Parts: sequence; structure tokens; C-alpha cells
Amino acid sequence: MLKQILRTLFLLLIGLLISACATNLAGRRQLMLVSENQAIEASKQAYVNTLKPFAEKGRIDSDPKLAALVQRITDRLIEQAEILRPETRNWDWSVKVIDDPDTVNAWCMAGGKMAIYTGLIHKLKATDDEIAQVMGHEIAHALLNHTAERMSVAMATQLGIGIYASRKNADPGKTALAAVAAQLAITLPNSRTSEAEADRIGIELAAKAGYDPRAAVSLWQKMAKVSGGAPPEFLSTHPSPKNREQALKKLVKKMMPYYLAAKQRQQGK
Repeated sequence: MLKQILRTLFLLLIGLLISACATNLAGRRQLMLVSENQAIEASKQAYVNTLKPFAEKGRIDSDPKLAALVQRITDRLIEQAEILRPETRNWDWSVKVIDDPDTVNAWCMAGGKMAIYTGLIHKLKATDDEIAQVMGHEIAHALLNHTAERMSVAMATQLGIGIYASRKNADPGKTALAAVAAQLAITLPNSRTSEAEADRIGIELAAKAGYDPRAAVSLWQKMAKVSGGAPPEFLSTHPSPKNREQALKKLVKKMMPYYLAAKQRQQGK
């Protein structure tokens, strides 16, 4: 009798997991116990909570010239993102520059809530094209619904429970979901599959926005050089296998026509 009950519960669980799958922009099936809308709502709170300590110290967009540059670059990327996924025109897109010279990092939560740290820009001496590659890659994670997917996997594997427990005053409602959204977006590593998808979509967004796809390769080369014995925080959430540079070089060849067409359009204006 017990065996039959367990078998029934197991089949119900399998059925739930199968029914909770969706196909993302890259054509891959994803586990979706958390919907994209839920991830977006959780990320709104996570975004505010994450930026608050920096804002209180006047370290958000403290360099107006740099903030304007990053905004200009991301605006062009967002324009391409909205062409790729028209429903994202309803997203409340936002990008902030966090004044933290020691942190080499950038991220994008569900719904287009982004940030880039001054450490990444200054330590890498990042060009506009390289900043575009960073932010294009991060926007791609949002377009590919990776936050909701990772929240779903965390929930399915009980990782979410561990994260909830590690947060003081967390509750099982919106605060807890926001905590998970922040942890997954900022501190915990993506899978190599997700990274490959974000590389592919991110470099396309940047190329179509008129940013040189070859900067994707130079960006990762620079990233490897600034490690100083420990990998930059950016690489802790973006695992970089040895063949990544080669994969990016192959993508560059495919993306050059998009880039050249975009440059031609811009010159014709």
C-alpha cells in the first residue's frame, strides 16, 4: 500500500515537472516552477534591496558622464532586445552604475533590472564595444528567462530553502523570493548551457546595435588578465571554460554582417 502511494506521488511529481516546462528564446526547454512574471516581481524588490546600501552612500551613478555613457549603450541594446522579444517593451528597464572600484562585475535581473560596477569599467579599461558586450550578455540572460529558470531549479532541489534560511527575517512570501532572485542574479554561478545561450544572444544584440562583436573576445581576454590570483567576481557568476574564447571567435564571424549593416545604417543617418 505504501509502495503504491509513493509511486503515485512520484508520478504526480514527474507530471508536475513536465507540465512546468517552457521553451526559451534559444529553443531550449526550461523547468518553470516559477513564472517569468513572478521572477520579475521578485527582482523589482531585489533590485531596490541590492542598490540601497550603495545609494545611501551616494555611490549610484556618482559619475554623471559615465552613467550617461552606460545608459546610451544599454538604450541601444534594449532597442534590439525589444525587437527580439516584443513583449519586453512592457518591462521597466533600468541600469545603474555602482561606484565600487574593487568589484569587476555586472548583472541583469529578470525584467531588465541591471547594474555595472565601476571596477569592471576602469580595471579592464573597457571600451564602449566591450561595455556593450558585457551588458548585452547580461540582458540576454533576462531575455532567455534564466532567472525564473534558476529560481525554479533552486526550488526543485531545495537550494531555495537553504537560501531562505540564510537570510535574516526572511519569510516565505515576496521577501524570500526577492532574496533568492538577488542571490541567483549576483552571486551564484550560471550553468554553462545558460552561459553559451547568453553569449550567443548577447553578441547578436550588441552587433545589431552597432557594437563590434570582436570586443567579446578582447573582453574575456582582459577578464582573465585582471584576476590577480583570484578570478573577478564577474567570472564567479559566469563560469568561463577554456574553449569559450574559441566559441566566441566563431560567433564573431557570424555576427560581423549584423555589425557592418548597423554601422552602415548609423553612418547614413
